[in-house]
Amino acid sequence: MLYILGRSRKFDQLWDVLFEAKRKDPSLITPRTMQVVLGRVAKLCSLRQTVESFWKFKRLVPDFFDTSACFNALLRTLCQEKTMTDARNVYHSLKHQFQPDLHTFNILLSGWRSSEEAEAFFQEMTKEKGLKPDVVTYNSLIDVYCKDRAMDNAYKLIDQMREEDVTPDVITYTTIIGGLGLIGQPDKAREVLKEMKEYGCYPDVPAYNAAIRNYCIATRLGDADKLVDEMVKKGLSPNATTYNLFFRVLSLSNDLGRSWELYVRMLGNGCLPNTQSCMFLIKMFKRHEKVDMALRLWEDMVGKGFGSYSLVSDVLLDLLCDLAKVDEAEKCLLEMVEKGHRPSNVSFKRIKLLMELANKHEEVSNLKQKMAVFSTEIQ
Repeated sequence: MLYILGRSRKFDQLWDVLFEAKRKDPSLITPRTMQVVLGRVAKLCSLRQTVESFWKFKRLVPDFFDTSACFNALLRTLCQEKTMTDARNVYHSLKHQFQPDLHTFNILLSGWRSSEEAEAFFQEMTKEKGLKPDVVTYNSLIDVYCKDRAMDNAYKLIDQMREEDVTPDVITYTTIIGGLGLIGQPDKAREVLKEMKEYGCYPDVPAYNAAIRNYCIATRLGDADKLVDEMVKKGLSPNATTYNLFFRVLSLSNDLGRSWELYVRMLGNGCLPNTQSCMFLIKMFKRHEKVDMALRLWEDMVGKGFGSYSLVSDVLLDLLCDLAKVDEAEKCLLEMVEKGHRPSNVSFKRIKLLMELANKHEEVSNLKQKMAVFSTEIQ
């Protein structure tokens, strides 16, 4: 209820519900309640209003208001809905009123763009506050180094982790793999997969995807494909992200044949495309005016329930209208509406016009009736 009220910008009613809940049963208001409310406020209102809502919660339920439950929740919300800069500014303005813990620093350490700033924050955590970093802390700093292409620093930090008996995990190595890709060393990143096993940490799908991404960026699809085969042999199933790495390269090279082969292979392996996969494909089909392929993709979407109907239909219906495929466009539009998805106004008007020009007046009337469920204003 609070989420819906917040999404509808009915904040006065939202607070009315909270006050009523407190009066009837204060235990109904939990830290999770605060996260839901602050998330909506932060998404739709200013930073100042978000912080004001935080203090309003403190007055409402002071009993559970502590660092771990609430201050960290505020910072996490700001990181998700505002900017890391906003979150850090709020942290520095409020840190003396609360007792920051390791979780506080882990929330804020991610997302730094500058290695120097991240190191200074790390020093504040370890030297001034006396907190012992955990694997999440180290992974966040390693991520900053990798994005900054400071791979030597990243490797030194891994050595420091081991010296302090903090075991690098699969996220640590996956981050290193991604960093090596940024500096154009996909083969060295490939070796990291083997190195992981020596330390008793086995690669998962995201780790393989990071290594595959490096080869795809280097347009070495053969090497990337070998890694996919290796994944499968080890009992790991490629996911939509894996295939999208290939689709991106094939889309840039406008390779329709290999894209279609990959799509068929993807379905054959039991992996359903996501919206990104569908958009790579439907845009290529439109460029090549491949109506049969576009309709096959749509048929699979409707039958298997994957992808975004609204995004894909805009491109699909545009293609069908351009080629005056009135019957096919009408059929696709009706399937979409019957699934409960509203087409864009542009697509609807184009198809409606083509149907009228084809003297399909009865079908237009039927379409208008079906569209009425969306309260769409029909012209």
